[in-house]
Amino acid sequence: MTQGMTRREFIKKGLTMVAVGVTAPSFITRTALAMNNPWDVAQVTSRPGVPDDRILVVVQMGGGNDGLNTVIPFTNDAYYRARPNLAIPQKEVIRVTDELGFHPNLAQVKDLYDKGAMAVIQGVGYPNPSRSHFKSMEIWQTADPEGRVVRYGWIGRYFDSKCPVCEQPTVGVNVGQAMPLAMNAETGMGVSLENPETFQWMPALNGLGEKEEQELFKLLNAPAPGVDEPGTIDFLRHTAMNAHVSSERVRAAVNGYRSGVEYANTRFAYSMRLIAQMIAGKLPTKVYYAHMTGFDTHANQRGTHENLLQQLAEGVSSFYRDLEAQGNADRVVVLAFSEFGRRVAENGSNGTDHGTAAPMFVFGKAIKGGLYGDQPSLTDLQDGDLKHGVDFRSVYATVLDKWLGADPAKILGHNFERGAFI
Repeated sequence: MTQGMTRREFIKKGLTMVAVGVTAPSFITRTALAMNNPWDVAQVTSRPGVPDDRILVVVQMGGGNDGLNTVIPFTNDAYYRARPNLAIPQKEVIRVTDELGFHPNLAQVKDLYDKGAMAVIQGVGYPNPSRSHFKSMEIWQTADPEGRVVRYGWIGRYFDSKCPVCEQPTVGVNVGQAMPLAMNAETGMGVSLENPETFQWMPALNGLGEKEEQELFKLLNAPAPGVDEPGTIDFLRHTAMNAHVSSERVRAAVNGYRSGVEYANTRFAYSMRLIAQMIAGKLPTKVYYAHMTGFDTHANQRGTHENLLQQLAEGVSSFYRDLEAQGNADRVVVLAFSEFGRRVAENGSNGTDHGTAAPMFVFGKAIKGGLYGDQPSLTDLQDGDLKHGVDFRSVYATVLDKWLGADPAKILGHNFERGAFI
Protein backbone atom coordinates (compact mmCIF):
# COMPACT_ATOMS: atom_id res chain seq x y z
CA MET A 1 0.00 0.00 0.00
CA THR A 2 1.35 3.44 -0.87
CA GLN A 3 3.22 5.16 1.96
CA GLY A 4 1.07 7.67 3.86
CA MET A 5 -2.22 6.19 2.63
CA THR A 6 -4.73 4.96 5.18
CA ARG A 7 -6.91 1.90 4.67
CA ARG A 8 -9.95 4.17 4.56
CA GLU A 9 -8.37 6.31 1.81
CA PHE A 10 -7.42 3.21 -0.19
CA ILE A 11 -10.99 1.89 -0.05
CA LYS A 12 -12.44 5.27 -1.03
CA LYS A 13 -10.03 5.65 -3.94
CA GLY A 14 -10.76 2.13 -5.11
CA LEU A 15 -14.48 2.78 -4.99
CA THR A 16 -13.92 5.90 -7.04
CA MET A 17 -12.39 3.79 -9.82
CA VAL A 18 -15.22 1.25 -9.60
CA ALA A 19 -17.76 4.09 -9.87
CA VAL A 20 -16.09 5.27 -13.08
CA GLY A 21 -16.36 1.85 -14.69
CA VAL A 22 -14.05 -0.57 -16.44
CA THR A 23 -14.04 1.49 -19.63
CA ALA A 24 -12.59 4.58 -17.95
CA PRO A 25 -9.55 6.12 -19.62
CA SER A 26 -6.24 5.07 -18.08
CA PHE A 27 -5.39 8.57 -16.91
CA ILE A 28 -8.43 8.49 -14.63
CA THR A 29 -7.39 5.31 -12.88
CA ARG A 30 -3.85 6.62 -12.61
CA THR A 31 -5.07 9.82 -10.99
CA ALA A 32 -7.37 7.92 -8.64
CA LEU A 33 -4.41 5.86 -7.49
CA ALA A 34 -2.15 8.88 -7.04
CA MET A 35 -2.52 8.77 -3.29
CA ASN A 36 0.26 11.23 -2.64
CA ASN A 37 -1.14 13.78 -5.08
CA PRO A 38 -0.84 17.13 -3.25
CA TRP A 39 -4.06 18.37 -4.84
CA ASP A 40 -6.07 15.81 -2.87
CA VAL A 41 -7.88 17.27 0.14
CA ALA A 42 -7.39 15.11 3.22
CA GLN A 43 -10.45 13.59 4.84
CA VAL A 44 -11.20 15.01 8.26
CA THR A 45 -14.15 14.64 10.56
CA SER A 46 -16.36 17.39 11.90
CA ARG A 47 -16.49 18.40 15.53
CA PRO A 48 -17.29 15.72 18.11
CA GLY A 49 -21.04 15.23 18.40
CA VAL A 50 -21.77 16.59 14.91
CA PRO A 51 -22.63 13.77 12.45
CA ASP A 52 -20.73 13.80 9.16
CA ASP A 53 -23.82 13.00 7.09
CA ARG A 54 -25.63 16.30 7.68
CA ILE A 55 -26.64 18.31 4.62
CA LEU A 56 -27.35 21.99 4.03
CA VAL A 57 -29.64 23.18 1.23
CA VAL A 58 -29.45 26.91 0.43
CA VAL A 59 -32.35 28.57 -1.39
CA GLN A 60 -31.52 31.95 -2.94
CA MET A 61 -34.61 34.17 -3.43
CA GLY A 62 -33.11 36.56 -5.95
CA GLY A 63 -34.36 40.09 -6.43
CA GLY A 64 -35.21 41.21 -2.91
CA ASN A 65 -38.18 39.52 -1.24
CA ASP A 66 -40.82 41.79 0.31
CA GLY A 67 -40.54 40.64 3.91
CA LEU A 68 -43.45 42.77 5.15
CA ASN A 69 -45.89 40.98 2.83
CA THR A 70 -44.33 37.63 3.72
CA VAL A 71 -44.35 37.83 7.52
CA ILE A 72 -47.11 40.35 8.06
CA PRO A 73 -47.55 42.69 11.08
CA PHE A 74 -51.32 42.54 10.63
CA THR A 75 -52.21 44.49 13.81
CA ASN A 76 -49.88 47.40 13.02
CA ASP A 77 -51.73 50.43 11.64
CA ALA A 78 -48.45 51.79 10.22
CA TYR A 79 -48.32 48.79 7.88
CA TYR A 80 -51.75 49.55 6.42
CA ARG A 81 -51.07 53.29 6.19
CA ALA A 82 -47.84 52.68 4.27
CA ARG A 83 -49.47 50.21 1.89
CA PRO A 84 -53.03 51.22 1.03
CA ASN A 85 -53.03 48.98 -2.08
CA LEU A 86 -50.54 46.22 -1.29
CA ALA A 87 -51.22 45.44 2.37
CA ILE A 88 -52.67 41.97 2.97
CA PRO A 89 -56.10 42.26 4.62
CA GLN A 90 -56.21 41.02 8.22
CA LYS A 91 -58.85 38.40 7.44
CA GLU A 92 -56.56 36.74 4.84
CA VAL A 93 -53.45 36.53 7.01
CA ILE A 94 -52.48 33.10 8.38
CA ARG A 95 -51.94 33.97 12.02
CA VAL A 96 -48.76 32.87 13.76
CA THR A 97 -49.02 35.09 16.84
CA ASP A 98 -51.46 37.78 17.97
CA GLU A 99 -49.41 40.31 15.99
CA LEU A 100 -47.71 38.46 13.12
CA GLY A 101 -48.85 36.09 10.41
CA PHE A 102 -47.90 34.53 7.09
CA HIS A 103 -49.04 35.48 3.63
CA PRO A 104 -52.03 33.29 2.68
CA ASN A 105 -49.98 31.55 -0.03
CA LEU A 106 -47.60 30.19 2.61
CA ALA A 107 -50.19 27.79 4.02
CA GLN A 108 -48.09 24.73 3.20
CA VAL A 109 -45.04 25.97 5.09
CA LYS A 110 -47.29 27.05 7.97
CA ASP A 111 -47.89 23.32 8.41
CA LEU A 112 -44.11 22.91 8.84
CA TYR A 113 -44.08 25.81 11.30
CA ASP A 114 -46.79 24.11 13.35
CA LYS A 115 -44.67 20.92 13.41
CA GLY A 116 -41.68 22.86 14.72
CA ALA A 117 -39.84 22.35 11.43
CA MET A 118 -39.70 26.02 10.37
CA ALA A 119 -37.85 28.92 11.97
CA VAL A 120 -38.39 32.56 10.98
CA ILE A 121 -35.51 34.88 11.79
CA GLN A 122 -36.83 38.43 11.69
CA GLY A 123 -35.09 41.66 10.76
CA VAL A 124 -31.98 40.14 9.14
CA GLY A 125 -29.48 42.43 7.43
CA TYR A 126 -26.05 43.96 7.87
CA PRO A 127 -24.48 47.36 8.70
CA ASN A 128 -24.42 50.07 6.02
CA PRO A 129 -26.63 48.09 3.65
CA SER A 130 -26.37 48.31 -0.11
CA ARG A 131 -29.52 48.56 -2.23
CA SER A 132 -27.73 47.31 -5.32
CA HIS A 133 -28.70 43.77 -6.31
CA PHE A 134 -25.18 42.93 -7.41
CA LYS A 135 -23.36 44.43 -4.45
CA SER A 136 -25.76 43.14 -1.82
CA MET A 137 -25.78 39.64 -3.30
CA GLU A 138 -21.98 39.70 -3.36
CA ILE A 139 -22.02 40.68 0.33
CA TRP A 140 -24.39 37.85 1.25
CA GLN A 141 -22.46 35.30 -0.78
CA THR A 142 -19.01 36.26 0.50
CA ALA A 143 -20.19 37.23 4.02
CA ASP A 144 -18.13 40.41 3.65
CA PRO A 145 -20.08 43.66 4.26
CA GLU A 146 -16.81 45.48 5.05
CA GLY A 147 -15.80 45.43 1.40
CA ARG A 148 -12.58 43.46 1.74
CA VAL A 149 -11.28 41.71 -1.36
CA VAL A 150 -12.78 38.26 -0.90
CA ARG A 151 -12.26 35.85 -3.77
CA TYR A 152 -14.15 32.91 -2.31
CA GLY A 153 -17.68 32.47 -0.99
CA TRP A 154 -18.65 31.57 2.56
CA ILE A 155 -19.64 28.04 1.52
CA GLY A 156 -16.51 27.71 -0.59
CA ARG A 157 -14.40 28.65 2.42
CA TYR A 158 -16.20 25.93 4.33
CA PHE A 159 -15.15 23.48 1.61
CA ASP A 160 -11.59 24.77 1.88
CA SER A 161 -11.64 24.17 5.64
CA LYS A 162 -11.35 20.44 4.92
CA CYS A 163 -14.89 19.53 5.85
CA PRO A 164 -16.04 15.89 5.79
CA VAL A 165 -16.08 14.51 2.20
CA CYS A 166 -14.49 17.73 0.93
CA GLU A 167 -12.14 15.71 -1.27
CA GLN A 168 -15.19 14.69 -3.32
CA PRO A 169 -15.86 16.79 -6.45
CA THR A 170 -19.56 16.74 -5.58
CA VAL A 171 -19.09 18.18 -2.08
CA GLY A 172 -21.24 21.05 -3.37
CA VAL A 173 -23.92 20.81 -6.05
CA ASN A 174 -25.53 23.90 -7.55
CA VAL A 175 -28.75 23.37 -9.50
CA GLY A 176 -28.38 26.08 -12.09
CA GLN A 177 -26.35 27.33 -15.03
CA ALA A 178 -23.43 28.91 -13.18
CA MET A 179 -21.76 28.28 -9.84
CA PRO A 180 -22.83 30.97 -7.34
CA LEU A 181 -20.08 33.06 -5.75
CA ALA A 182 -21.09 31.59 -2.38
CA MET A 183 -19.71 28.20 -3.46
CA ASN A 184 -16.54 29.49 -5.10
CA ALA A 185 -13.67 27.66 -3.39
CA GLU A 186 -9.89 27.74 -3.63
CA THR A 187 -9.88 23.96 -4.01
CA GLY A 188 -12.19 24.21 -7.02
CA MET A 189 -14.59 21.58 -5.68
CA GLY A 190 -18.30 21.62 -6.48
CA VAL A 191 -20.34 21.17 -9.64
CA SER A 192 -23.16 23.02 -11.40
CA LEU A 193 -25.91 21.31 -13.37
CA GLU A 194 -29.44 21.90 -14.60
CA ASN A 195 -30.22 18.53 -16.16
CA PRO A 196 -28.30 15.47 -14.94
CA GLU A 197 -28.78 13.73 -18.30
CA THR A 198 -26.69 16.41 -20.04
CA PHE A 199 -24.13 16.50 -17.22
CA GLN A 200 -21.74 14.13 -19.02
CA TRP A 201 -19.37 13.80 -21.96
CA MET A 202 -20.82 15.81 -24.85
CA PRO A 203 -19.29 15.55 -28.35
CA ALA A 204 -18.08 18.86 -29.76
CA LEU A 205 -19.67 18.12 -33.15
CA ASN A 206 -16.59 19.32 -34.99
CA GLY A 207 -16.44 16.45 -37.46
CA LEU A 208 -15.00 13.89 -35.06
CA GLY A 209 -17.07 11.11 -33.60
CA GLU A 210 -17.51 10.67 -29.88
CA LYS A 211 -15.13 7.70 -29.81
CA GLU A 212 -12.39 9.66 -31.60
CA GLU A 213 -12.86 12.61 -29.25
CA GLN A 214 -12.51 10.40 -26.20
CA GLU A 215 -9.34 8.85 -27.63
CA LEU A 216 -7.88 12.33 -28.11
CA PHE A 217 -8.98 13.24 -24.60
CA LYS A 218 -7.16 10.22 -23.20
CA LEU A 219 -4.05 11.02 -25.22
CA LEU A 220 -3.95 14.62 -24.01
CA ASN A 221 -4.28 13.47 -20.41
CA ALA A 222 -1.84 10.58 -20.61
CA PRO A 223 1.16 10.76 -18.23
CA ALA A 224 4.24 12.37 -19.68
CA PRO A 225 7.10 9.85 -20.19
CA GLY A 226 9.67 9.99 -17.43
CA VAL A 227 7.83 12.59 -15.35
CA ASP A 228 6.70 11.26 -11.98
CA GLU A 229 6.61 14.27 -9.69
CA PRO A 230 3.15 15.90 -9.35
CA GLY A 231 2.50 19.36 -10.68
CA THR A 232 0.16 21.38 -12.87
CA ILE A 233 -0.40 18.51 -15.31
CA ASP A 234 -1.38 16.17 -12.47
CA PHE A 235 -3.75 18.85 -11.21
CA LEU A 236 -5.41 19.04 -14.61
CA ARG A 237 -5.68 15.28 -14.79
CA HIS A 238 -7.17 15.26 -11.32
CA THR A 239 -9.70 17.91 -12.39
CA ALA A 240 -10.63 15.89 -15.46
CA MET A 241 -11.14 12.82 -13.28
CA ASN A 242 -13.35 14.83 -10.93
CA ALA A 243 -15.57 15.93 -13.81
CA HIS A 244 -15.88 12.39 -15.18
CA VAL A 245 -16.54 10.78 -11.79
CA SER A 246 -19.00 13.42 -10.61
CA SER A 247 -21.12 13.19 -13.77
CA GLU A 248 -21.36 9.41 -13.38
CA ARG A 249 -22.27 9.68 -9.72
CA VAL A 250 -24.92 12.36 -10.21
CA ARG A 251 -26.72 10.45 -12.96
CA ALA A 252 -26.57 7.22 -10.98
CA ALA A 253 -28.00 8.93 -7.88
CA VAL A 254 -30.82 10.64 -9.77
CA ASN A 255 -31.77 7.63 -11.88
CA GLY A 256 -31.77 5.33 -8.85
CA TYR A 257 -34.67 7.05 -7.05
CA ARG A 258 -38.19 7.94 -8.08
CA SER A 259 -40.16 9.94 -5.54
CA GLY A 260 -43.72 9.07 -4.63
CA VAL A 261 -44.28 12.71 -3.63
CA GLU A 262 -45.97 15.02 -6.12
CA TYR A 263 -44.12 18.24 -6.96
CA ALA A 264 -45.58 21.34 -8.61
CA ASN A 265 -44.71 22.06 -12.24
CA THR A 266 -42.31 24.94 -11.52
CA ARG A 267 -38.59 25.42 -12.00
CA PHE A 268 -38.04 25.74 -8.26
CA ALA A 269 -39.99 22.57 -7.49
CA TYR A 270 -37.94 20.76 -10.16
CA SER A 271 -34.74 21.91 -8.44
CA MET A 272 -35.94 20.68 -5.05
CA ARG A 273 -37.05 17.33 -6.49
CA LEU A 274 -33.64 16.91 -8.16
CA ILE A 275 -31.90 17.63 -4.86
CA ALA A 276 -34.17 15.12 -3.09
CA GLN A 277 -33.20 12.50 -5.69
CA MET A 278 -29.49 13.15 -5.17
CA ILE A 279 -29.89 12.90 -1.40
CA ALA A 280 -31.80 9.64 -1.75
CA GLY A 281 -29.05 8.38 -4.06
CA LYS A 282 -26.48 8.92 -1.30
CA LEU A 283 -24.44 11.43 -3.25
CA PRO A 284 -21.52 12.53 -1.01
CA THR A 285 -22.63 16.16 -0.94
CA LYS A 286 -22.61 18.56 2.01
CA VAL A 287 -24.24 21.61 0.41
CA TYR A 288 -26.86 21.92 -2.32
CA TYR A 289 -27.83 25.29 -3.81
CA ALA A 290 -31.17 26.15 -5.45
CA HIS A 291 -32.43 29.39 -6.96
CA MET A 292 -35.62 31.40 -7.28
CA THR A 293 -35.80 34.68 -9.20
CA GLY A 294 -38.35 37.42 -9.81
CA PHE A 295 -38.60 39.02 -6.37
CA ASP A 296 -37.67 42.48 -7.70
CA THR A 297 -41.28 43.70 -7.59
CA HIS A 298 -41.11 47.42 -8.43
CA ALA A 299 -44.47 47.38 -10.24
CA ASN A 300 -47.70 45.39 -10.01
CA GLN A 301 -46.30 43.42 -7.13
CA ARG A 302 -49.38 41.67 -5.81
CA GLY A 303 -49.85 38.89 -8.35
CA THR A 304 -46.15 38.30 -8.93
CA HIS A 305 -45.28 38.10 -5.25
CA GLU A 306 -48.25 35.86 -4.46
CA ASN A 307 -47.15 33.42 -7.17
CA LEU A 308 -43.55 33.37 -5.92
CA LEU A 309 -44.55 32.67 -2.34
CA GLN A 310 -46.83 29.89 -3.58
CA GLN A 311 -43.89 28.36 -5.48
CA LEU A 312 -41.66 28.61 -2.41
CA ALA A 313 -44.24 26.96 -0.16
CA GLU A 314 -45.02 24.15 -2.61
CA GLY A 315 -41.38 23.41 -3.35
CA VAL A 316 -40.23 23.33 0.27
CA SER A 317 -43.28 21.40 1.48
CA SER A 318 -42.92 18.69 -1.18
CA PHE A 319 -39.18 18.47 -0.53
CA TYR A 320 -39.75 18.00 3.21
CA ARG A 321 -42.35 15.27 2.63
CA ASP A 322 -39.98 13.58 0.20
CA LEU A 323 -37.20 13.59 2.80
CA GLU A 324 -39.59 12.15 5.39
CA ALA A 325 -40.52 9.33 3.01
CA GLN A 326 -36.80 8.60 2.45
CA GLY A 327 -36.00 8.69 6.16
CA ASN A 328 -33.62 11.61 5.58
CA ALA A 329 -35.61 14.49 7.08
CA ASP A 330 -33.45 14.69 10.21
CA ARG A 331 -30.26 15.00 8.11
CA VAL A 332 -31.20 18.10 6.09
CA VAL A 333 -31.57 21.80 6.90
CA VAL A 334 -32.87 24.30 4.32
CA LEU A 335 -31.75 27.94 4.59
CA ALA A 336 -33.68 30.49 2.48
CA PHE A 337 -32.52 34.09 2.03
CA SER A 338 -32.91 37.15 -0.19
CA GLU A 339 -30.29 39.85 -0.72
CA PHE A 340 -32.51 42.52 0.85
CA GLY A 341 -36.13 43.35 1.63
CA ARG A 342 -38.34 46.09 0.23
CA ARG A 343 -39.13 49.59 1.47
CA VAL A 344 -41.93 50.01 3.99
CA ALA A 345 -44.08 52.26 1.80
CA GLU A 346 -45.44 51.12 -1.55
CA ASN A 347 -44.50 53.18 -4.61
CA GLY A 348 -46.72 54.77 -7.25
CA SER A 349 -46.61 51.69 -9.49
CA ASN A 350 -48.31 49.32 -7.04
CA GLY A 351 -44.93 47.89 -6.15
CA THR A 352 -42.15 48.33 -3.64
CA ASP A 353 -38.59 49.50 -4.10
CA HIS A 354 -35.29 48.16 -2.77
CA GLY A 355 -35.10 48.09 1.00
CA THR A 356 -32.95 46.57 3.70
CA ALA A 357 -33.85 44.13 6.47
CA ALA A 358 -36.04 41.08 5.79
CA PRO A 359 -36.79 37.67 7.32
CA MET A 360 -34.74 34.53 6.68
CA PHE A 361 -36.26 31.05 6.84
CA VAL A 362 -34.83 27.78 8.13
CA PHE A 363 -36.58 24.46 7.55
CA GLY A 364 -35.79 21.03 8.91
CA LYS A 365 -36.92 18.25 11.20
CA ALA A 366 -33.91 18.72 13.47
CA ILE A 367 -34.21 22.49 14.01
CA LYS A 368 -36.00 24.38 16.80
CA GLY A 369 -38.87 26.06 15.02
CA GLY A 370 -40.50 29.35 15.89
CA LEU A 371 -39.95 33.09 15.62
CA TYR A 372 -36.49 34.51 16.35
CA GLY A 373 -35.42 38.13 16.58
CA ASP A 374 -37.74 41.11 16.80
CA GLN A 375 -40.02 42.45 14.11
CA PRO A 376 -38.39 45.77 13.03
CA SER A 377 -40.24 48.96 13.86
CA LEU A 378 -42.33 50.43 11.04
CA THR A 379 -42.01 53.96 12.43
CA ASP A 380 -38.41 54.10 13.64
CA LEU A 381 -36.86 53.92 10.19
CA GLN A 382 -33.55 54.77 8.55
CA ASP A 383 -34.11 56.69 5.31
CA GLY A 384 -37.52 55.05 5.00
CA ASP A 385 -36.16 51.54 5.53
CA LEU A 386 -36.29 48.98 8.31
CA LYS A 387 -33.38 48.75 10.73
CA HIS A 388 -31.89 45.29 10.93
CA GLY A 389 -31.65 43.55 14.30
CA VAL A 390 -29.85 40.33 13.31
CA ASP A 391 -26.64 40.19 11.29
CA PHE A 392 -26.96 37.55 8.57
CA ARG A 393 -23.49 36.30 9.46
CA SER A 394 -24.86 35.21 12.84
CA VAL A 395 -27.26 32.94 10.97
CA TYR A 396 -24.37 31.59 8.89
CA ALA A 397 -22.28 31.11 12.03
CA THR A 398 -25.07 29.13 13.67
CA VAL A 399 -25.42 26.82 10.67
CA LEU A 400 -21.65 26.37 10.30
CA ASP A 401 -21.11 25.66 14.00
CA LYS A 402 -24.21 23.80 15.16
CA TRP A 403 -25.15 22.00 11.95
CA LEU A 404 -21.99 21.49 9.88
CA GLY A 405 -19.54 21.33 12.78
CA ALA A 406 -17.14 23.93 11.36
CA ASP A 407 -15.41 26.82 13.11
CA PRO A 408 -17.27 29.98 11.99
CA ALA A 409 -14.48 32.32 13.06
CA LYS A 410 -12.07 30.72 10.58
CA ILE A 411 -14.59 30.91 7.76
CA LEU A 412 -16.34 34.23 8.48
CA GLY A 413 -13.40 36.06 10.03
CA HIS A 414 -15.23 36.79 13.29
CA ASN A 415 -16.87 34.84 16.07
CA PHE A 416 -20.48 35.93 15.53
CA GLU A 417 -23.25 35.28 18.04
CA ARG A 418 -25.09 31.99 17.55
CA GLY A 419 -28.86 31.70 17.18
CA ALA A 420 -31.04 29.26 19.10
CA PHE A 421 -32.87 27.80 16.07
CA ILE A 422 -30.44 24.83 15.97
